[in-house]
Amino acid sequence: MRICKIFPAILACTVMPFITAAQEPGAQEPTVAQVVDKIIAQEQAEVQSLRGFSPLVETYIQFVRPDKELGAVPDGDRYFLGRAELAKGVELEPLINSPSGFGKQKILTTLGSFFSTEFLPGGFLQMIYLDTDGFDRQHYKFTYGGREFLGEVRCLIFDVDPLPNSGKGRFSGRIWVEDQDYHVVRFNGAYGGSSKSSYYFNFDSWRVNSGKNEWLPAYVYSEEGNVEYGLAKHATSRAFKAQTRLWGYDLNRPQEEQMLSSVSIEAPKINDQAQKGNGYSPLQARRAWGRLAEDNVAAKMQAIGLLAPFGDVDRVLETVVNNLEVTNELDIQPEVRCRVLMTSTLESFTIGHTIVVSRGLIDVLPDEASLAAVLAHELAHVTLGHRMDTQFAFFNRTRFDEKETFHHFGFARSPAEEEAANKKGIELLKKSPYLDQTGTAQAFFDALQRRAKEIPNLISPHLGDHVPQNWTVAAAAATAATPVSDKPGSPVFAALPLGGRIKVEPWNDQLTLLKPQAEGGTIAEYEKMPFEVGPFLVYLTRQENAATIASKAPIIKAAVDDAADPDHQ
Repeated sequence: MRICKIFPAILACTVMPFITAAQEPGAQEPTVAQVVDKIIAQEQAEVQSLRGFSPLVETYIQFVRPDKELGAVPDGDRYFLGRAELAKGVELEPLINSPSGFGKQKILTTLGSFFSTEFLPGGFLQMIYLDTDGFDRQHYKFTYGGREFLGEVRCLIFDVDPLPNSGKGRFSGRIWVEDQDYHVVRFNGAYGGSSKSSYYFNFDSWRVNSGKNEWLPAYVYSEEGNVEYGLAKHATSRAFKAQTRLWGYDLNRPQEEQMLSSVSIEAPKINDQAQKGNGYSPLQARRAWGRLAEDNVAAKMQAIGLLAPFGDVDRVLETVVNNLEVTNELDIQPEVRCRVLMTSTLESFTIGHTIVVSRGLIDVLPDEASLAAVLAHELAHVTLGHRMDTQFAFFNRTRFDEKETFHHFGFARSPAEEEAANKKGIELLKKSPYLDQTGTAQAFFDALQRRAKEIPNLISPHLGDHVPQNWTVAAAAATAATPVSDKPGSPVFAALPLGGRIKVEPWNDQLTLLKPQAEGGTIAEYEKMPFEVGPFLVYLTRQENAATIASKAPIIKAAVDDAADPDHQ
C-alpha cells in the first residue's frame, strides 16, 4: 500500500481553510470546521442507513500463549455466526448453537460469556459504530492529522477524543474519512469508560464501498492484552486476537427491488434429435431429480448468505476438479460443480454432485496441490455414488426459518463412506497432474494436526464431517511425493493465515481471489502465522467508473501542508 507523506504539524479544529488542488475559480474553500461538520452529518446518516440492513455476522477469536520461537501461538478459540438486527441496535440472532448451549437472550445480554470473558451488550458487533447517539461537537474534539491513501481511496485523518464529562462508552482514537463525500471508512481505537468489572477492547474497524455511495461495515479486528507474550491486562481474561466479518447486506432488500432470478434446473442432455419426442428415460429422470435437490439446497443456502453466488473462485475449483477427472478418464453425469461456503470454519462436503469448500479452508491452503488433495476426497464421494437426501427436490422441504438451517441441513458421511472415499481419493491423486506436488499438501495436514487441539472451533464443521476424518486422504496420498519441510527456518508456508486468499464483497457476497504482492525480505518464522488470526489491511476502492469519480469533488489539501514544506515561501 502506497502511503502519502503525513506531516507532523497538527491542525486544530479552527477556521483555517483547506486548499484544493483543482477548485474552480471563485469556489469557496472548505475550512477544517466545515469538513468536520460534514463528517458528523455523514456519520449520523450512516447510523440511520444501517438500520435498514440485517447482514450476517461472524466472529472468530483465538486466545494466545507465548512461544519461545514463534512469539505467540493459538491457545483455544471461540466462534459465533448470526444475523445482525441493526434496526434494533446491536442485537444478534444466532444461527448456530454456542459451545456452551447459550440461548438467544443470553447471547444478547452477555455476549462476552460466549467468548469466555465478560462483554458489554452487543459485543463485537458494536465495533461497527463510532458512536450511535452522540457523535458531534458537543461530545468530541476533532484534530486534523494529515492525509493518507487507503488503497485507491484518498482519506483525511482526524484524531477523535471525547470531551470531559461526555459520558462512558465514547470512542477515542483515529478516523479515516474519504475526501469526496466525507464517509468514515476506517476507525481505530477503543471506547472509553472501562472499569475493573467491565471493559472495552481495542479494535480496528473497516468499511467498504458498495457502489451506491454507501460504505458498509465489513471487517473488524480486535486485540486485547500483549498477544506476543499471551499476557492480558485483566486477571479474569486472556490475551486474544479476533476477526469479525459482515456480509449479506443485499439479502434483505424488498423482493420488488430485486432482479428477477430463478433456480436453473438442468434437464438431461440429449444429442440424438430423434429421441426428443420420446421423453426421458428412468435414469435421466433420476439424475434430474437429484439435480433438482442439489439446486434447491444451494438456492436456500445462497438466499440466506451461507453460500456465495457462483463466480470466479468456483471456476478455479472446477478447473482443478476437471484436471482430476481428465487424468483419471472420468465422465461424470450430471457434471460436477463447485461452490464456496462463506464461513471461516475449515470444512468441505458434497451435496450430490456439488462440491462445497469453505472460504476459510481456501484461505489457509498454501497451493493448488493442497486444494487438489481436498477436492480429490470430495470427488471420490461423487464417483462412489454417495448421494444426498433427494427429499429436498420437494420445494416445501427448504421452506423453513433460517435459524433452523443447521438442523435441516447436514451432509456428514458414515464411517464406511469416509473410508471408501479415502481409498478412492488416493487413487485419483496418484493419476493426477498433482502427484509430484503433494509434498506441500503433506506439510499442510501435518501442520493442521499439530494445531488441531488449539483451534477446535475453527476445524469443527457445521454441515459436513470432522476435518481430520475428511482429509486423511491428502496425507496418505502425499507420501508418494517428497515431503516438504515446514520446520523453523524453512521458507515453506505449510498453511496461510485466515483471510489470505479471498476477498468478500459484503453487499452481494461476490468472492475474488486476492493477488498479493510478493513479500520482501526474509520471512521470520513467527510471520508465517499458520491458521492464525491477524489484523486486516483492506485495499479500499470505489465501485464506480472513472468518469463518475472524475465528476466528484477535487483533492483536499490542507494549508498546513504548505506551511510544513521547507521550500514553501
